[in-house]
Amino acid sequence: MELTTIAFLESYSLENSAGIMGAVLVTDTDTKPIEFRVTAPIKPTNFQKTLYGDVLLEHILVELIGVPLLEAIKEEVDIIVVRDPLFLGLNNKQGVRVLRVYKEEEGPARAGTSSKEIASSNNGTSKVLAETLNRFENELPEILDKLNTISESRHLVEPFERLKVACEQVQSQKGKE
Repeated sequence: MELTTIAFLESYSLENSAGIMGAVLVTDTDTKPIEFRVTAPIKPTNFQKTLYGDVLLEHILVELIGVPLLEAIKEEVDIIVVRDPLFLGLNNKQGVRVLRVYKEEEGPARAGTSSKEIASSNNGTSKVLAETLNRFENELPEILDKLNTISESRHLVEPFERLKVACEQVQSQKGKE
């Protein structure tokens, strides 16, 4: 597996229950931006909340945010990195592996996942771990080998901060129109 492009996929909850936006940032291995896409805010109706119940957020993140964003990007990506464990459901929807990165204190997502530490030059901050669904556990060492090389010089959680700020900027621009 060669790792040349990474897709960082994130969701962003808007204030005042105005909905959820999704964004994807495709970067090179230095985490320099190549492509950026964002969704319009998704606001479920009360009827949808009733019908979907506990699976509503996963449905929104996977089916209404993740799949459309990944289909919209022009770049071919080698791995998709997420923060929200619900995005791991994308592993069942497309062929590129989805890997969740998280800080040690955030804990693993849920049963049915396998985690390993990412070696990093985090300068005393908390450990960063990666997890994927158990059935892809055999792929984790090879993926982590590639990510460990990147994390020696780049913090793999940092692009998510950029995505959050970018979503806030997109939303504030829409408010001015």
